[in-house]
Amino acid sequence: MTNANAVGWFDIYVSDFDRARKFYETVFQVQLIDLPSEWGRQAMFPFTPEAPNISGAIVEKPNMERSSTNVVLYFETVECVREEERIKNAGGRILQGKMAIGEFGFVSVFMDTEGNTLGLHSRQ
Repeated sequence: MTNANAVGWFDIYVSDFDRARKFYETVFQVQLIDLPSEWGRQAMFPFTPEAPNISGAIVEKPNMERSSTNVVLYFETVECVREEERIKNAGGRILQGKMAIGEFGFVSVFMDTEGNTLGLHSRQ
């Protein structure tokens, strides 16, 4: 993990993208920013990269069942693969090994020992 903020990103999974987008834009009075279509239907909350806050996106998951566990937090790290090994050794499970997300770096998705789905994000 880097010395900066531990959490660097979140995904909010939604089954009805248009309804969710309207909800978040109305509640927070912001315009969500469409992300590249090759990643699926996603829209990011606006943010300032130099600020100490984080951002995230709504992510369409068709036929998703409503649940209180449809949010994924991404922990910032120097390089995802190092933590992937530690996750396995600590009893967790890798759900999606390190994959590129274009100019934004790389992510991995894992399940912790309690069944929570979480992610890692790195620039390398």
